[in-house]
Amino acid sequence: MTNAHLEITLESLLLKMTYEKDLKTVITNSNFITLLESLRKTDAFSHTLSKDISDDVTYRATHLLRKLKTAYAMPAFQLFSALRQLSDEIAKEASSTWKDLAQMASESSDGRLSITKLLLKFGNQTQTKALIERLEKEDPHAIYPTSSYRTSQGTVNSNEDGSYIEAVMTTSTMTEIHITDGVLEHDNHLLSDLYQPLGRCICVLDSNVSEHYEDEIKAYFDYHHIELTLLVYRAMEVDKGIAMVESLMADFKKVGVSRQEPVLIVGGGVIADTGGLACALYHRSTPYVMLATSIVSGIDAGPSPRTCCDGFGFKNLFGAYHAPVMTLTDRTFFKTLRTGWIRHGIAEIIKMAVVKDVELFKLLEDTGIELLYSQFGTVTNDQSLQEKGQRILSLAMRSYVQSEYGNLYETHQCRPHAYGHTWSPGFEIPSGMLHGHAVACGMGFGAYLSYKQGWISTEDRDRILQLISDFELSLWHPILDDTDLIYKAQVKVIEKRGGNLVAPLPKGKIGECGYLNELTLEQMKLSIEEYKAICKTYARAGFGVEPLCEDVGLEDPSTVAHSSTKSEALQNA
Repeated sequence: MTNAHLEITLESLLLKMTYEKDLKTVITNSNFITLLESLRKTDAFSHTLSKDISDDVTYRATHLLRKLKTAYAMPAFQLFSALRQLSDEIAKEASSTWKDLAQMASESSDGRLSITKLLLKFGNQTQTKALIERLEKEDPHAIYPTSSYRTSQGTVNSNEDGSYIEAVMTTSTMTEIHITDGVLEHDNHLLSDLYQPLGRCICVLDSNVSEHYEDEIKAYFDYHHIELTLLVYRAMEVDKGIAMVESLMADFKKVGVSRQEPVLIVGGGVIADTGGLACALYHRSTPYVMLATSIVSGIDAGPSPRTCCDGFGFKNLFGAYHAPVMTLTDRTFFKTLRTGWIRHGIAEIIKMAVVKDVELFKLLEDTGIELLYSQFGTVTNDQSLQEKGQRILSLAMRSYVQSEYGNLYETHQCRPHAYGHTWSPGFEIPSGMLHGHAVACGMGFGAYLSYKQGWISTEDRDRILQLISDFELSLWHPILDDTDLIYKAQVKVIEKRGGNLVAPLPKGKIGECGYLNELTLEQMKLSIEEYKAICKTYARAGFGVEPLCEDVGLEDPSTVAHSSTKSEALQNA
């Protein structure tokens, strides 16, 4: 399908349709039927879709084409709304008509019926039944989709008597990511375009975010006439256990979340991980939208397909691979974050800069500590700093997604975004450190190991350590003296990574990655001693500013047991 083909189809519908705008007129229009078939036949989940169609089709349009592959199964109001969005991208002259048709469908008692049911009601029943029977065999995803965000295929072979069967299965998952400002402003339609056709939104809200933004969230959905149900949860690091996930699922059952209805998750890394896991488990796959309000959730935990919670004293022991269908990173939320929370989140950006994007690394060096104290340019009138803050977020997100989504189910362990995360999971909880400070220690130690391997120069090693120090993150913590603990963490990581250490480290130069697969206990002890001596030459002798959870108002995960977190509130706004 080409962009020109789509425009002609839309224009044909507009030119030939009578303007007696009622559902029967639309549904029985021959051009509308042609449009449905064109949308269905689009190779929507092709990796080359964006390249195959003409250059003036936006990325947003290709995302809508993937969603519209299930047009037959969509309620009329939802379909017309999606076609209005598509028209906005590729045929603006059609947009107002689709908007009018969506409004008409919203006011009709039949507007919530699927297109196939409307075809049976208003069209030729014999032809429609034949179409349904054909699609049941030819393209069941188009007619009876469980989700419009995911499709799967499989090839099954067997020997003649069926005693041996082999199957190869593939799954395609669709997601989109927006680095944007002002998500809750009333003229921003990213959320309303998604939830208005559904008629309601179930929102899992971090209680810390609720204190600052609950009224704005309510006002946004009220303005767009969308019913809102809030599930407010405390989401501290100590709450990140299976009890919280179970409580979330109980609330999903209470409010009747459906498999086609994306849950909106609003908050930081803990609510992203646990809320995403609850969605993965509920109905075996419930879609969700992540509205990130922190650095960690904004460029790491938020878009990550690795949903998880802690268990038995181990970080992220339980989990599932379940990417959000949309991630929204809005730095305007950073204005109300404590400086310590932003500081520890920057570690995840440094991670991607060191092993994936030298441009990002240089931009961090150039921007410096002002990035932290200006809350990514959100509390300053310095336009240059504002632009740098936005650019840093965009580059970090791009690097992360390039690393993560090419290996969605973690089928191999060459994962650049695990830099700093090889040894830190073993000492983060017992040390009581914030995640970002623990990762920073892991990155600093990893840079030193890379230098010892001869993979990076002294100059690049020192640039990496200096950048971590300049952002007041930790290069060192006394828990690193417990080499037996660190080595036990390494053993656990090797088990988790299929028998290999495969520790991502900078290799060659900053912005490139290699993997260390051997480190004996003796080598580790010697390397830690040498690294400790280097750390002492940096500001604060390598110690970070506010490195502990308790330093920034969070409970110490090393001393507080996981609570049986319950939903604070279940209410209709």
